[in-house]
Formats: sequence, C-alpha cells, structure tokens
Amino acid sequence: MSTILIANPKGGSGKTTLATNLAGYFASRGRHVVLSDMDRQRSALQWLERRPHKLPLIHGQDGRGKFATSLSADWTIIDSPAGLRGDKLKQAVKDANFVIVPMQTSAFDIGATRDFLQVLQEEKAIRKGHTFVAMIGMRVDSRTRAAQALQEFLATSGFPSVGNLRPAQVYALAAEQGASLFDIRPSQVNRDLQQWAPLLHWLINAHKQKQVKKETGT
Repeated sequence: MSTILIANPKGGSGKTTLATNLAGYFASRGRHVVLSDMDRQRSALQWLERRPHKLPLIHGQDGRGKFATSLSADWTIIDSPAGLRGDKLKQAVKDANFVIVPMQTSAFDIGATRDFLQVLQEEKAIRKGHTFVAMIGMRVDSRTRAAQALQEFLATSGFPSVGNLRPAQVYALAAEQGASLFDIRPSQVNRDLQQWAPLLHWLINAHKQKQVKKETGT
C-alpha cells in the first residue's frame, strides 16, 4: 500500500484536480484506490458522488478527522486543505510515501510555496528519504513569462520537478461528470496525457525505490 499526499498551503493551487485525476489513473489500471478528502469543502468527495458507476471504482474517505490509511488499498490519495501546517502537516507527511506539491505561476503562489518547501525540507521523514517529494506546475501556459519564472523557481526548489499541466478545459468538463482524464478516450486528450507522463514515471520509479529499501532494510 502506498500513500500520496497532495499538499500546498495556497488555496486554488490545483490540489483537487491533481488528486482526483491521480485516483482516476490508478483506478483505470485496476488498482484498489482510496481518495481521502481532508478539506472541509469536500470537493474531492463531491467529485466521487458525481462519478458514474460504469467508471472504475474509487473508494472515498472523509479525512477531516484522524486520518487512517486503508491497509487493503493499493494506493491512497490524500487531497489536503489549504493552510495545512504544524502538527497536522507533520503527521500527514509522516504517513505519506509521496508528497506532490502542485503550484500555479503567480508571484503569490511562488511566495507561499517557497515558505512551504522550506518547512518540507525540515521534516524528518523527508530528510531521511522515507518520503519522496516532487513539484508540478498547474494551469501553465508555456508561452508566458510567468511560466518561465515558475520554471526558474522549480529548478531551485530542492525537489524534482515533474513537468507542467496546461490550462485545458477538459479538466473542468471531466470534473463536472465525476471523471478523470484517464476515463476519457485517449485520442481526445492525447496532448494532456503526454503532460502526465513525467509525473507518473516519477511515481513508478520512486515506488520501486521504496520497495527496494523495504526489502533490503536500508
């Protein structure tokens, strides 16, 4: 069982979009997936309520209380709230195998995320290599100066950058139907699927590294 924490203290950074689509990806691969929603707005759980029964099953969990991982799940995806910090952040990072930090291109997002990354770097689980962290740009138009500024920031963040996702309307349309990008015919979203490849590749490789560490006791 592996747990992915989607975290950024800045509201509107794209956490729920990332969490629901990751859940959709693993479910489409036949995995037992739990989507845990820590946010009081319950956006991820509301997405699940709209999800058609014909689509691959994803189990929902209200994570606003004491979070308990599902031992039977292959993957647990945690959609964290804005402002996650202090003991709650420390416990969430400790419980996670992977932390993915989504962020947008504005100066406000970069400023808020810079402070958050410093907090992450000081977390014991991350310093000791028990929890892997990666960054991803959300709603990024590669033709803009803001996108260039984001890339410069990501390059100095201290964590690997696993690409950018463009501001495509398909994400909003899919969310309205309780679907993910991976529930749509690939020919219709080919460009966006290509943008997801670096993140999925990083997750698979990091998962393998954790398995090797577990088996060798390192």
